[in-house]
Amino acid sequence: MFKNSRIITGLDVGTDSIKTVVVSKKPENAEVEVLAQIIKPCTGVKKGVVVKPEQTSEEIRASIEEAMAVSDQKIYSVFSNINGSHFKLFPSRGVIAVSRADREISQEDVDRVIQNAQMISLPSNEEIIDVCLKEFIIDNEKGIKEAIGMKGTRLEAEVFLLSVFSPYFQNLTKSIAEADLQILDIQPSPLAAAQAVLSAQQKELGVALVDIGADTTGLVVFEDENLIHAAILPVGSSNITKDIAIGLKCDFDLAEKIKRDWGTCVSRSSGEKQKRSKSKIKITDSLVFPKKLLAGIIEARVSEIFEQINKELKKINRQKMLPAGIVFTGGGVKVSKIVDLAKKELKLPCRIGKPRGFINSDGDPIFATAYGLVLNGIKSEGSDFFSSSKKGVFGKLKGFFRAFIP
Repeated sequence: MFKNSRIITGLDVGTDSIKTVVVSKKPENAEVEVLAQIIKPCTGVKKGVVVKPEQTSEEIRASIEEAMAVSDQKIYSVFSNINGSHFKLFPSRGVIAVSRADREISQEDVDRVIQNAQMISLPSNEEIIDVCLKEFIIDNEKGIKEAIGMKGTRLEAEVFLLSVFSPYFQNLTKSIAEADLQILDIQPSPLAAAQAVLSAQQKELGVALVDIGADTTGLVVFEDENLIHAAILPVGSSNITKDIAIGLKCDFDLAEKIKRDWGTCVSRSSGEKQKRSKSKIKITDSLVFPKKLLAGIIEARVSEIFEQINKELKKINRQKMLPAGIVFTGGGVKVSKIVDLAKKELKLPCRIGKPRGFINSDGDPIFATAYGLVLNGIKSEGSDFFSSSKKGVFGKLKGFFRAFIP
């Protein structure tokens, strides 16, 4: 059935779960068929980073084994993610003089200017693991995407540098390697999710993607097809659950069920809805509470997340200034009325983003990152990525931002 098809696996190592997606892609057509979509509990990750590598490795192994059983395929390699507020994406600029006497820009010049952009000082426990090119500038002429073959005397490169806290990065790679898997590439979670749910038109107009996970919320902003901002906020849907547990004086697991079954982001309403808001929810004889109380607890925490998003948008002067609005994805978007509250708080068009373009996919936003990782693998097919990856991908992980350079 899958003869001549490329089998690609996306592995999303998250705070409370590991998501694995296996797809089949034939070279001659655009169709991507989902063979397996697996979610398994994860207990070795906190705040988006691996803190217990051995435990996480066993949990990854369990997820992969189930994915192999469901897909009836052997899995030896994966495209994976990196998450947590330790990773930083920040702008930098490289400047060089063109080396050739005829002023024609060569590949060597491009390599030198990008290397120059990376010559910054970092703490000893941080490292730069990739570079995202925004644009070249030749003799003050901006907006150039391909410089090789053009002529000039001064070449500049505007880039984003991705740095990570080395011990956390090593914990992640160790966990995957000890599950007997080869890592073909690693992408930051919100960038992977953006691949799965955002269109080229949205990125051109100006759009923000917000990926609400368990312990973190990822934010990436695009304009003119360029990535212009990224941040990881140290708050997520588990904070909502903790607030419910404290407010209702119940344990965490019960609070999670209450959030899932009765939770809503909107506590204030009118008319008939106001009457209904006075009704109560009875869990047990000793746990009875007004619906409005639950909604108020959830609304307060989600509003805090939106406030932090607004602060990030303000840093780049994009508050209320994104024509394509904000697209929400991730497991945390399943709380009822979250889009209604977002529109009110953020003053922008808002919607839920789901993975698009996959056969047999249910479009669950919790799998957005895993599907984006798969797309990263598909876009690697046209290069020598798969053959060169056998030599190893560490020391310098190339390709993180392949899909974000027009």
